[in-house]
This record gives sequence, structure tokens and C-alpha cells, in this order.
Amino acid sequence: MKFTLSHKDPESKARAGELVTDRGTIQTPMFMPVGTQASVKAVSQADLAQRVKAQIILANTYHLFLRPGLEVISKAGGIHKFINWQLPMLTDSGGYQVFSLSEIRKIKEEGVSFRSHLDGSKIFFSPEIATDIQRTIGADIFMAFDECPPYPCEHKYAKESMHLTHRWLMRCINRFNETEPLYGFEQSLFPIVQGSVYKDLRLESARFIADQDMQGNAIGGLSVGEPLEQMYEMTERVCEILPVEKPRYLMGVGTPANILECIALGIDMFDCVMPTRNARHGFIFTSRGIINIKNEKWKFDNTPLDDLFTPEYSKAYVKHLIKCNEMLGATIASIQNLSFYLWLVNEARAHIIEGDFMNWKKNILPVIMVKL
Repeated sequence: MKFTLSHKDPESKARAGELVTDRGTIQTPMFMPVGTQASVKAVSQADLAQRVKAQIILANTYHLFLRPGLEVISKAGGIHKFINWQLPMLTDSGGYQVFSLSEIRKIKEEGVSFRSHLDGSKIFFSPEIATDIQRTIGADIFMAFDECPPYPCEHKYAKESMHLTHRWLMRCINRFNETEPLYGFEQSLFPIVQGSVYKDLRLESARFIADQDMQGNAIGGLSVGEPLEQMYEMTERVCEILPVEKPRYLMGVGTPANILECIALGIDMFDCVMPTRNARHGFIFTSRGIINIKNEKWKFDNTPLDDLFTPEYSKAYVKHLIKCNEMLGATIASIQNLSFYLWLVNEARAHIIEGDFMNWKKNILPVIMVKL
């Protein structure tokens, strides 16, 4: 993997670059649609590539381990062949499930014991196992196994959790270096900065992560309930330490406003379930503002849902589909929202290159965040 920065915004820390993988080149800043179970909900791979113009998608190690299972993926020749996706993919490590499945897991130095949310069966993930699983899945970029601490948590807990994440990282790196990709394509391992909302811990973690000199770095444990001001502050402090020449991935963020603010702080990579989750509930992002398509005001509105992304479908028709729980409604709305997100980061990139990103950001936010 190779990352090259081409432009820096003169008034912020925003950057434009290219991330080159064996399966394709990704222009940054970039947004990754989330396909937790090797499927971006309601959207086909063809539509992702051709309509949404996604350059990379994300899947979840824990969920793929449970279903369809490693044997199925391995016999298919890896996740790309299994789902018929030729472009890059990223997998998270399962570490987020340490956070989200807090009622059915137990953390030890060796790793984490889970109860499957499907049938209650016992599962054990260690840094080595998480690395081996992701080798078998075959994503181009995969994440080190970490603990994502809850918010709020005490400083003592956050510190112990951070140091556990660091120890686990070293075991991930050792296993990564001991093993090889299985399907003929290079894989890259990204470590994750933790530390909750404590500045001293975030700085310590960022320094430790930077010292490992991996091909890219991630920031985890944000957008889990903390105030926006703290999320931005932690992101800014960490970006001041993480290497300039390596891509920076802010995990699980966020709203269009969050993304633009964090691009300005120096983030290159984003993912979030918001575009597709909101779409299924009729909450639609457009180039002219935000629509709750369930509102009665759209019942007789035969203008396009969005002139830029879905001009062939009217607001009235999409409202009808969503109200009736027709699958096509979720598909149209998800394509719309994902297209909007990809358009937004591509526009951000264009204005970074032009040198007027901050002025564009100031002007675009009131337009795209207005509720119609």
C-alpha cells in the first residue's frame, strides 16, 4: 500500500491524497459505505460501484466469523470473490464488539470471550485470532484488535484499557509479520488510537501508535456518546501527532457536518452506518437539504428526490415506497444517501485542491444541513 499527499489546504489541516492498494487507487478524503455482513444494506455491489461510485467498502470481522463463517469465505477464494467486489475492502477487527456486546463478553489479557448474539455459543477472540481471521477474510486493510472503552468511563479504566490495546497491538503486529496474505493481494494492518476523552491518554496512545510505523493509523473510541466538542478536540490533538505521510482513519464518524469538520482537522478516511440506516427510516440527505420523506408534505410532490443523484424517482413515489415498507424504497433512499456522502467528500477534495476548502465548507453546511 502506498499513500501520497498531493495538496494541503492553506487555511486548515485538510489534505487531498491517493491511497494505492493492489485492488485499486482510492482518492482521499474518502468515505466507506458499511457492509457489516459483506452487504451494504439494500444496495447491490453493481450500484455501489456504478451509481454510488464507492471506491472501498467496509465489513465486520465478528459478523463474518459467525456468518457465513471462515470456511465459506476461504473456499470462495476470499471476501472479494465471495461477494463479487473487485475494489478495495476494509475490515474492522471485532474490537468494537468488545464495546457493543458488553453484556455478553469478558475481557482478559489473553483476549475476549463472547457469547454469540445469535445462539449464545462461546467465542474467543485474541489479537492473534483476530489477525488470522482477517487474513482469511482477505480485506485489503484490516484493523488491530483493540478495546473500545465506553463513554463515560473513569480515567483509570480508560488508561488500563488503552495499555491493554497497546499490548494487544504488539501481538497483532507480531502475528501479521509471521503470516502472509492468502489470496495474492497485499494486506495492510492499521493500529488504533484509544484513550477515551482524556487528552493525556490520547496523546500517549497517538505517540505509541505512531512509533509502530505501520502503513496507516486509525482513531477509535469516538462518536460513542461524547459531546461533539470533545470528539473534535481529541481528533485534533491526535492528528497533531500521527505521521503526516500516513493515512488517518476516524472510525464510525459520522454526520455530514462531522465529516467536514474532521477533514479540516486532518482526517482522510471515514465510515458510518448513518447513510443507509437513516435511509431505511425515510431520513434522506440531498444536495439541497435534509428530507423526512415520511412527512405528508411530500405526498403530492412529483419533483425528483434529488436532481443530482436520483432524478428518476419523485419524492411522492419514494414516500409511498417507504410508507409501504417496500424494499425498493430502502434501495432508492440508500443509493441517494450514499451518493450524497461520496459526493460530499469528493467536493471537499476538489476544494482542498483548489485551495478554498474552508470557505466552501462554511457556505455548504447551511445548505446541506437545512431541514426541508
